[in-house]
Amino acid sequence: MNQNLSLYRIFYTVALTGNISHAADELFISQPAVSKSIRKLEHSMNTALFTRSSRGVQLTEDGELLFSHVKSAFQTLENAENQLRLRRELGMGQLRIGVSSTLCKYVLLPRLKDFIKAHPHLRVTISCQATNQTLQMLENGELDLGLTGRPEDAGTLLFSPVMEIQDTFVTTRDYLDNLARQLGQSFPEKLTAEDSVSFIKNGVLMLLDRENLTRQYLDAHMKEYTLFPENVLETTSMDLLIDFARVGLGIAGVIRQFVQTDLQNGSLIELPLPFPIAPREIGFLCREDAEYRKL
Repeated sequence: MNQNLSLYRIFYTVALTGNISHAADELFISQPAVSKSIRKLEHSMNTALFTRSSRGVQLTEDGELLFSHVKSAFQTLENAENQLRLRRELGMGQLRIGVSSTLCKYVLLPRLKDFIKAHPHLRVTISCQATNQTLQMLENGELDLGLTGRPEDAGTLLFSPVMEIQDTFVTTRDYLDNLARQLGQSFPEKLTAEDSVSFIKNGVLMLLDRENLTRQYLDAHMKEYTLFPENVLETTSMDLLIDFARVGLGIAGVIRQFVQTDLQNGSLIELPLPFPIAPREIGFLCREDAEYRKL
């Protein structure tokens, strides 16, 4: 590069403002100094970069060509400065998030787009696994953030709530109708808590595996109210539970917020329960000393 970078900065600013006076104000230098720098750049390149008029300046054809390259160069420099600033503010160049596949789909992804837009130079990696594994990886420093339900004992980790979720049991009307016939009953006009207990005990209850916090939460409630289903189908995926419920394989223990559309359009129905299931909190976990708590 034959020219001093400051000459290109002055040229770039004049081109953006279209006015030498305005450029001088932005650069905190005098108008004669701006004019002198432009003449020097034009002389070194042996071409006119601007046409002058009483209303300001306008790029010539050669000026437009130079501006396109100078603009790209300064934008690259600005991006680099922003990335360095981000590293200083966050104390890191990447963010490692641990989350279950269910919470990733229904909670994290809807929020991730705006976050990445606000922090375009932050490298984000997402690790999907069971909550217990996420907690362990956070303790070991292998993750920066974890999106989980509020753990009973967070230890040294800090929990920031994001939303409440409600556990419930859902199935199709056809499944309950067939189950009622098998039990020698007719499908009731209005489901009662007593009906639900009978259906859960005698039907196929579909739950997440025992390593999952949602399963442990439901098990604790059913045990407290001596509800022990005879036939249990287990899976590791909430999405599979919802799909199984939709095709009438059984009664699924799911999160109400994740099947709201199905409940509204009637493709799934919710079983009333004889015992209350308190809402749970979903939120982000991080180590107490983490710089990225400000996120």
